Amino acid sequence: MTQQSIRRADPPLSDSIFKMFQMHGKVVIITGGTGGIGYEIARGLAEAGADIALWYSRSTQGEEFASSLEKDFGVKAKSYQCAVQNFEEVQACTDAVVRDFGRLDVMIANAGIPSKAGALDDKLEDWHRVVDVDFSGAYYCARAAGHIFRKQGSGNLIFTSSMSGHAVNYPQKQACYNACKAGVSHLAKSLAVEWADFARVNSVSPGYVDTPMSGDCAFEMKEEWYGLTPMKRDCDPRELKGAYLYLASDASTYTTGADIIVDGGYTCR
Repeated sequence: MTQQSIRRADPPLSDSIFKMFQMHGKVVIITGGTGGIGYEIARGLAEAGADIALWYSRSTQGEEFASSLEKDFGVKAKSYQCAVQNFEEVQACTDAVVRDFGRLDVMIANAGIPSKAGALDDKLEDWHRVVDVDFSGAYYCARAAGHIFRKQGSGNLIFTSSMSGHAVNYPQKQACYNACKAGVSHLAKSLAVEWADFARVNSVSPGYVDTPMSGDCAFEMKEEWYGLTPMKRDCDPRELKGAYLYLASDASTYTTGADIIVDGGYTCR
């Protein structure tokens, strides 16, 4: 009786690091794709050759941004309106992307909204709204994509989590957001183990990022943020593109269950 090895074959890889980062022929969904982080992710992956499906909830710039990706990088891009807190919409939009592009290689569950109050002062409807978008919405995107990945035998899921899943921010109170992002990070690790036969799952945890989401924060609060961040500034969203490209590309074929923290050193303290 011969003993069978459980070792899987290595993936086919190029010797060129530049070719490993290429995304030509890959189809990528980016939820929250017209936001400050999402659109920069889209530009980074499109520049590497990926075809992009931009999902948005209320933006009026979806078609404009998709056209810009096609013009600037010569890829196929299309925008879709989708409320990620509604699973039926997520499923319908995922199916539409597969019809329009022919396949799905990468789902980036990036859509999210902030908490505006602490746990005792938060209105219950606001608590549920953040949970529905930031946690349940992330899972719905994973679920819709995961069925496709399992059928294809390959796929790649990337969550946008947050340093708030690792540390409690100060001075703002946002227990709901913090808890949701901690959940997203652990969901990523859980799915990485469950899906190891057919897909990779990772997350990126940004720190404070210079986007419209933080644009209404008071000057004094931002000064406290900078004081608690070793690099003494927030992140330009373009500084996140490399992390997402690494995880989306063949440069990371042995990376799953990882969380890349990009926070200027905030969580190192």
